[in-house]
Amino acid sequence: MKYPPQNKAPKDAKARKDAQPVICYPIDTLPRPDMGTYTKARENLILIDQVQIPPRDARCFKVPAGHFFRISCPDGPQVGDLNLWNANNISERFFSGKTRALHGTHVSTGDQLWSNLPYMRPMATITHDTLDWYGWDDFGGSVHDVIGTRCDPYTNNVLGGNDYHYCCHSNLTRALASTQKLDLPKTETFVHDVLNVFMCTGFTHDTHQYFMKASPVRQGDYIEFFAEIDLLGALSACPGGDCGSSHSSEDAACFPLNIEIYKSVGQSLVNWNSPAPSSYSGSHGMG
Repeated sequence: MKYPPQNKAPKDAKARKDAQPVICYPIDTLPRPDMGTYTKARENLILIDQVQIPPRDARCFKVPAGHFFRISCPDGPQVGDLNLWNANNISERFFSGKTRALHGTHVSTGDQLWSNLPYMRPMATITHDTLDWYGWDDFGGSVHDVIGTRCDPYTNNVLGGNDYHYCCHSNLTRALASTQKLDLPKTETFVHDVLNVFMCTGFTHDTHQYFMKASPVRQGDYIEFFAEIDLLGALSACPGGDCGSSHSSEDAACFPLNIEIYKSVGQSLVNWNSPAPSSYSGSHGMG
């Protein structure tokens, strides 16, 4: 909790507070995905691979550029923490902060997941979301957030004084280490802030603290993405289950998540091209 104010408000306090907000990143000039092409392409999909994520664990998966992948709940309500990398260069990874700045705190159909600097390009486009009906609730909550950082053993240790090894950060670290054949310290440098798939979150109206509440996801719900580049993904089935009570413990009921990878058949994507990295020169004013 924050300390109460220690300084008296100045005489022009109201005028300062009444300053009109300005959107930091107007997106009128942001290149937008051709959703008509993606809608047509997803009409003829063939399942080519699938991966099941066990409760309180994570697995990696690969999606070739120009393919679709779905994250679904096959059993009970379950939240997942998603990391994405360029499959050919894992130094390029999902940038949740920039995605949040461009698309808002929660994402859905038509939004894109952007990569970190200096690459700064869309890695994936959300093409379908069976929870898009949820919108915003009376608490200020919504689904699929790019606010939270992932539950991790370090914060858990600070707040609770104990070591819990199945936080999403640890799950993602184990999965990536196994797939890439890296040691744990090296692997941790590549694990990054997540898309909290199916998680329902927001900020409280009074103290503006980050909150979670029981996810509205139910059996059969899914979110679908189009891979704009070759992707290596990792998904953790959060130990918080539906995140309606707690996370980073063995207390919540947890369920598996499914990854399904699809290829579009036909000619819908014949003119589609993978986006190039940012064209910025990289000189930073020094050359």
